[in-house]
Amino acid sequence: MIQNDQHAAEALPQHPDVTEAIIRERRLHDPSVRLSGPLAEALFDPEFIEVGASGRRWTHAEMVTALPTLHGGPESSTPITAERFEGTVLAPGIVHLTYETRIGDRHARRSSIWRRDAAGEFRLYYHQATPVSDGTARP
Repeated sequence: MIQNDQHAAEALPQHPDVTEAIIRERRLHDPSVRLSGPLAEALFDPEFIEVGASGRRWTHAEMVTALPTLHGGPESSTPITAERFEGTVLAPGIVHLTYETRIGDRHARRSSIWRRDAAGEFRLYYHQATPVSDGTARP
C-alpha cells in the first residue's frame, strides 16, 4: 500500500518533467511494481546507482533483484509513506527530486536523479537515502 500526503504530483504547479518524475518515483513505492521485475526494470536506468540509508551501494542489477524483498514489496512488509516531494529541472531531460519517507519508525530524506532515455522515458539514474532522527528539525 502506498501512503502519500497532500503533496501529490497533481496538486503542485510545477514543470511537467518534475511531475512525471514524481509519478515515476511514487510508482517505485507501489508493491505491485516492486514485486514485478519487468515493471521495476522499466523505471531504472541501466547505469542506476543507489546509496541506501544503511550506506550500502546498490547497482542496477542488485536493486532490480532485491526490490521484491525490500520494504514496500511483500504484502506483509511495512508500507512506504512518501511526502514533501520537491523537484528541479537541472537540464533538459534531467530532474532532481527530494522527498521524505517513513517506513515504520524509520525516517529518511531522499534524493533522486531521473533522466530521459533515448526513447524519451524518464528512468531513475541515481538515488540516495539519508536517515533522519525524529528529533531533527526540517529546515
